[in-house]
Amino acid sequence: MPYREFHYRWEYELKSSPEKLWPFVADTNRFNRDTGVPSLQLDQQASKPTKNGRKRLRLKAFGVPIEWDETPFEWIRPSRIGVTRDYLKGPVAKLVVLIELAPGRDGGTRATYQVWAKPKSLLGMLAIPIQIGMLSARSFEKAFRDYDRVVEAGQQVAESEARTISDSEQRRFDALAEKLIGRGIEQGLAARLLSFVAQADDMDLGRIRPYALADNWNEDRREVLEACFQATRVGLLDLQWDLLCPMCRGPQETSGSLKDIQTQVHCEGCQIDFNVNFDRFVEITFRPNAAIRNVDPRTYCIGSPTRTPHVVAQQLLNSKSERVVTLALEEGRYRIRVAGRPVEHSVVISSSGLASATIQAKPIGPVCEDLELAMRCSLTLVNNTDLEQLFVLERTAWSDQAATAAEVTALQIFRDLFSSEALRPGEQISVGTLTVLFTDLRNSTQLYREIGDATAFGRVLSHFDVLKSAIAAEDGALVKTIGDAVMAVFRQPAAALRAMLKAQRALAFPSDGRDPLTLKAGMHSGPCIAVTLNERLDYFGSTVNMAARLEGLSSGSDVVISSAIFDDPDVRELLGASSGELESETFEASLKGFVDESFELMRVRQKQL
Repeated sequence: MPYREFHYRWEYELKSSPEKLWPFVADTNRFNRDTGVPSLQLDQQASKPTKNGRKRLRLKAFGVPIEWDETPFEWIRPSRIGVTRDYLKGPVAKLVVLIELAPGRDGGTRATYQVWAKPKSLLGMLAIPIQIGMLSARSFEKAFRDYDRVVEAGQQVAESEARTISDSEQRRFDALAEKLIGRGIEQGLAARLLSFVAQADDMDLGRIRPYALADNWNEDRREVLEACFQATRVGLLDLQWDLLCPMCRGPQETSGSLKDIQTQVHCEGCQIDFNVNFDRFVEITFRPNAAIRNVDPRTYCIGSPTRTPHVVAQQLLNSKSERVVTLALEEGRYRIRVAGRPVEHSVVISSSGLASATIQAKPIGPVCEDLELAMRCSLTLVNNTDLEQLFVLERTAWSDQAATAAEVTALQIFRDLFSSEALRPGEQISVGTLTVLFTDLRNSTQLYREIGDATAFGRVLSHFDVLKSAIAAEDGALVKTIGDAVMAVFRQPAAALRAMLKAQRALAFPSDGRDPLTLKAGMHSGPCIAVTLNERLDYFGSTVNMAARLEGLSSGSDVVISSAIFDDPDVRELLGASSGELESETFEASLKGFVDESFELMRVRQKQL
């Protein structure tokens, strides 16, 4: 027999703005946990997504098995979130949830939470008013009030009540703090990291992102990253590598070592295969060492908007339907796509853009157009096909809070602490654009003849120390030494040039009074490939080859740079500095191995050398 549908509506006047409340309310995984929803019991086969990301999910409530098909969440940041569940097992037939955040009085928010629940049985008729109408109603209000209080207090991460730490745990954490400080980590930062590991809830600890943590703490990103590195050496944390889908940008696989990374990965949610690269698709994260604290970050929701923070709007349209959505967007570049169809629009949001536009999903043919829209605009979404379609509006820029493998593996501290981290033999992975540097001592053979092998060898080793120090100070990494030569990599061209100018000066005017050394240097910037060579992470490709050739053109009183280095804005600013300490000279040269090509190069000198 048919049962009547229940409809509940609650409103809350909150002090915080919709924009500030959004990260809390949109984290439906945490919201479900905080409001007493049981964790999901994921069945890999049953939970495989189908068309438009629909998933079949299961859990148990009061011993009753419940199973449902879940449509993809729909949202418009920062004002609206909704989801529909069609139940296959349990006392409920259908559940629809809608959360709306609207500007309230005095800069606050009027939050509206609505639920439509249709019973399947008499048990559902009895359970819905009790569970949703009474128990959930109280927990919903408590969650909204708690989040509002947290935002007003200036916190950026919702945290549960602090764990109680036993005396033995406290002694262990005190000992770890001493070890971290002994490794050069500032005392306050060490204490903060240890407190976080000791007291944060499991959701926050399952995937610790050092740059996001630094931003939340208002700490320097590199210092927090280095603290996490050192924390792995003292046994507080374990590092892990997350493989990110280029579409949804969520972690699809997690590996404890670079050797375990698969270069080809499949994303179930997006139904795509992709090739891994270090520049975007591999991120280093951390979690507590199991001997310090076991964490169990259970899943309470799999469709949370916070899982894809770059998606600002997602709408599911039935066949032959249309919908108008109103958007408030930041300036920048976006993309509108229809999942699984050749419909993609590049969008620029600017103050001079259009106030409205229409996006269509058609039965046949690709649609790829460029749009320029205003920061406050309306989109008319039209589904002219015979199937439902998922429209997605997303930022094209990747979050800069990700500490990518390309960046991390190009840091000296990483290579010093994790020298065994390397790819499987034979694997090759793109690391994007790097600045590659080669150096060599000029007249080193003559040095060995003049002062003897043992003394000369000591001077060579000392020059390696000078180079390594200068490279590390500019966030670079010494990859390897080859006789008297050095290969290093940097993420930024200007940093590489500053490092070399500093090293050349230090060797030309040694502080210990010994005879000066002359250092030849050449550098080039471009795409590189990571490989394992001699059980260490190494790089190869034409960028590496060209940098090696440029070093050979250096006289020792200069750094030979390519046009790719010179074209970098920061390098141009460095060369044009008002101090006038540098001078440059352009020349052309042919390079061995680069047939029938002449390259425009530049010699950069310090006037005092």
